[in-house]
Amino acid sequence: MRGCALLAAALPPTWARMKRFLPFLPQDPVVSVVRLNGLIAPAGRVGAGLNDATLAPLLERAFTRGRPKAVALAINSPGGSPVQSSLIAARIRRLAEEKSLPVHAFVEDVAGSGGYWLAAAADHIWVDETSIVGSIGVISAGFGLQDFIGRYGVERRVYTAGQSKSFLDPFRPEKAEDVERLKRLLDEIHAAFIAHVKARRGSRLADEPALFTGEFWAGRRAVELGLADGVAHLVPKLQEIYGEKVRLVPHAIRRPLFQRLGAQLAGAALQGLEERALWARYGL
Repeated sequence: MRGCALLAAALPPTWARMKRFLPFLPQDPVVSVVRLNGLIAPAGRVGAGLNDATLAPLLERAFTRGRPKAVALAINSPGGSPVQSSLIAARIRRLAEEKSLPVHAFVEDVAGSGGYWLAAAADHIWVDETSIVGSIGVISAGFGLQDFIGRYGVERRVYTAGQSKSFLDPFRPEKAEDVERLKRLLDEIHAAFIAHVKARRGSRLADEPALFTGEFWAGRRAVELGLADGVAHLVPKLQEIYGEKVRLVPHAIRRPLFQRLGAQLAGAALQGLEERALWARYGL
């Protein structure tokens, strides 16, 4: 094996790049890099960003192809669907445990709400000094349009079998019992989010009353609170951990052709407004 190592060192640069195809030579370590960018939303929505159905084959490849030493997540997400956040995070943990691979999360602009749910699936979370991290909470928003349709003489007619089927109808006055029921649902989802963060971060979390209130912080303060492990950037940190010759293999979602060409449908435009509103919560 020493002879193989000497041979590898003596290879010219072109051959050095090709040595991964020669099984008898020592190989440079590989780290798969998965980019998780954008809104977290269910599959099937026009312009949907991150969801479990889309990411499943990509994550499978990242954890298996090329015999990686680790998987790195490059995260830039303001959040979105708590269900999809939970499903994606669970898949990451399942694959990490099956393959016995460490997972590193690198936060770019923001890992907020569902974006932090994804980051917490990693074993280590690294941030930039100016990254926005946290927002461990749950939100539901909508519109009340009953006065609008009344102004134009539109009458809403709804018939149901089951007294809760017209829950929070935006074209009818808000009901106190509907609001109370919604708050119970949000509290249950929030409890699941908190349990996930506590299970993943454990004793690293600071005793901070605001930690699970939906508050968010910049990078260094997030490290102090235990929401992240340090200030570091993807390439130099992975080189520090796995050596200067580590080979970073990117894995990204392949968007449909019409999205890559910038085609816009009404649904995509509406989703764009929704995503814009989520980013705006973090001043981005």
